[in-house]
Amino acid sequence: MIRIATRGSVLARWQAERVGTLLGGAIEYVVVATTGDRDQTSDLHAIGGLGVFTKEVQQAVLEGRADVAVHSAKDLPSATPPGLVLAAIPERADPRDALVGSSLAELPTGACVGTGSVRRRAQLASLRPDITFGPLRGNIATRLRKRGELGYDAVVVAFAALLRLGLEREAAEVLTPAVCMPQVGQGALAVECRIDDARTRARVGAIDDATAHRAVDAERSFLAELGGGCDLPCGALAEVAGHDVTVDALLASPDGHVVVRGSARGPAPGVAVARELMRSLPGALAS
Repeated sequence: MIRIATRGSVLARWQAERVGTLLGGAIEYVVVATTGDRDQTSDLHAIGGLGVFTKEVQQAVLEGRADVAVHSAKDLPSATPPGLVLAAIPERADPRDALVGSSLAELPTGACVGTGSVRRRAQLASLRPDITFGPLRGNIATRLRKRGELGYDAVVVAFAALLRLGLEREAAEVLTPAVCMPQVGQGALAVECRIDDARTRARVGAIDDATAHRAVDAERSFLAELGGGCDLPCGALAEVAGHDVTVDALLASPDGHVVVRGSARGPAPGVAVARELMRSLPGALAS
């Protein structure tokens, strides 16, 4: 029996059940409420930023109430808590963002776009300084419903979430990384277990996609080099080709007035591109 800790949203359950299917055998699901689930209104940065959807799930594994934790990799802080190991990244879905309700070009002047992400806001504002933004929290179904309830012209969500829930037709436009650089780890699932649980580590390791894992590790190293809890809008996407890993990345001011992009390839591309972008930012932002 493998006990999988997961959040209780429809998407989180889908992700946990996908991992359960890959693992095979007897599976039990342990549903955990996180800080991000309990507070559906506050800005994520105000209640802790990265980690608000993962800490309690990780704690369930550390305390022995579950054997495995399944997360959206984009929700993970750059550092794994002591006692846990990131044992597998299964196959990765499309990492891009999507607009629901309207394409970017067809948004009317002064349109209001719903998103709680500073990364998405900064990038869209840099391309469309005329548009405004409104808060958006909740699961995917809630976000799509709020578009109408709150009168938003469009909302931004991860395209992988739409794909996993069979809602891909809701996307008016899938945004290329040149338009909106994805969050670190977006589209990937992260499977953690206790570092001293050799039997579970071996079983989970069997579902690891080595290419996806290398890409996510490179993206996470970018975030770690920025400081792990960087509250500036940032994103990164890695591409693995044979022995080479290339990381394209972005760092911006919250208002989108300053956006810097860079790319690095080599033994530590995430670290290299993070340093490049921090050097490129004006001193006030870099501090």
